[in-house]
Amino acid sequence: MIARPLLIVFTKAPYLGQAKSRLAAGVGKVHANRLYRAMIRRVLRRVRDPRWDTLLYVTPDRDAARLFGGVWPADMPRMLQGRGSLSPRLARAFAAGRPIAVIGTDCPQVRARDIAAGFKGLRGAPCVFGPADDGGFWLMAMHGPVPAGVFDGVAWSTGTTLSDVERNISGRALRLRTLIDVDDIDALRAVRAAKS
Repeated sequence: MIARPLLIVFTKAPYLGQAKSRLAAGVGKVHANRLYRAMIRRVLRRVRDPRWDTLLYVTPDRDAARLFGGVWPADMPRMLQGRGSLSPRLARAFAAGRPIAVIGTDCPQVRARDIAAGFKGLRGAPCVFGPADDGGFWLMAMHGPVPAGVFDGVAWSTGTTLSDVERNISGRALRLRTLIDVDDIDALRAVRAAKS
């Protein structure tokens, strides 16, 4: 029997001034916080689907039980990201023995059909990426648990992030459509101008 797919949504507590600092430089801290909260709600609303389990992978750990005014749904299971850089946190996310996709909340264009395409792609590829326009990725899907070293030597939040992870994967990765990662005002304008 094939294990049920799992979608893990990385999310950071939406405190004013604690997230989207590059976006805040262009629109101000208050508006950036409103946008971040709206992106979290939109992404979660769009990606929840009965075909897979969905859970929030939250940081900081102390806020796991909070709802933040409904930004984090009360009925969505949570897992703590714990300490360390993104590499060990991703390794922990991919520890379960099942098809797993991870996303963040920075690409408001993502839809359930994108997640479905990621899981479908795992039938013929060891890894599936949803590339972001900035050189990173908005989705990564693999069968867990992942081999040691998959996240070693990755320059996170750079133009080489996706290619760095691809270099560590055995076999050819499948790529889905490219989406816009909303990290600054230019990206915000681009996503507003694009059809999603």
